[in-house]
Amino acid sequence: MDVLSDVLIALRTGQPSAARSSSHAPWGVRFHRGPAAGCHVVLEGSCWLLSDHGEPRRLSTGDVLFTPHGDGHSLADHPDSPIVDFQPESHGSEPLGGMRIDGAGPVTELLCAYYWFDPDRPHPLLAELPAMIHVPARVGQHPSLRATVELLGQEVADQRPGTEAAVRALIDMLLLYVLRAWLDEQPDGQPGWATALRDPAITTALRQVHRHPEKPWTVEDLAAVAGLSRAAFAKRFTTIIGQPPLTYLTWWRMTTAARLLRETDEPLRAIAARCGYASEYAFSKAFKRAYDAAPGSYRTALKRTA
Repeated sequence: MDVLSDVLIALRTGQPSAARSSSHAPWGVRFHRGPAAGCHVVLEGSCWLLSDHGEPRRLSTGDVLFTPHGDGHSLADHPDSPIVDFQPESHGSEPLGGMRIDGAGPVTELLCAYYWFDPDRPHPLLAELPAMIHVPARVGQHPSLRATVELLGQEVADQRPGTEAAVRALIDMLLLYVLRAWLDEQPDGQPGWATALRDPAITTALRQVHRHPEKPWTVEDLAAVAGLSRAAFAKRFTTIIGQPPLTYLTWWRMTTAARLLRETDEPLRAIAARCGYASEYAFSKAFKRAYDAAPGSYRTALKRTA
């Protein structure tokens, strides 16, 4: 498994959800700040993005807007149009929530998707993302993203048996392709995950940490895997990732442990072994230091709120 896929699988919680809006001008919709990352796709027409992160920005058919940190913003047919709060309604047999604003003007069709990430362990890659990522629909650029947007539009417009499963899968793909588009546009040589995922030595070491968190890794071991000297690897990893190799290893082990506690019924001793701890006591101590809760209490609390 590659590092980006692994990060998304480990940090996602629950299923993504989506809502479709059909709005005739004049219209405006406010999306309040919240815990979920949002992704808007303009399926038909155009609109304006209004936020505290810059001047109003026009979005056209095929454009994608990603708000990774859940920042509040509004979408409207015109910057001066009246704005209402987003309140999607579920229509029972339909797989998507929906919102409709009637008017006399041109229509804008939007698909708004939401993703939930583990709020206790935001991955450094996600933390690097800006508040708003706008990926315009430019001919010849990001063909996989464009194809996903087109398929989403078709599924939303012509809902058939299997649409719910298709939309969820496509929403997952949408997130991946948006992140790829952003990563591809970042300059080379800057510290951060865009550089890390292009660096063969660092990527090789990260892949081994992600695949085998149970191994008793040392800096020397990871340097050997990366094909570098210990000193060169430690400096390069720390500069690019922003933390030393073994600090990231511990962080990933705890993130993996939380996912296993959340998604499985494996006993604590098995999770401890899978995360590189020889004893349940050592694992519990490390987990409590990271999450301020013992593993058993953490799992019980999740089940209580499920």
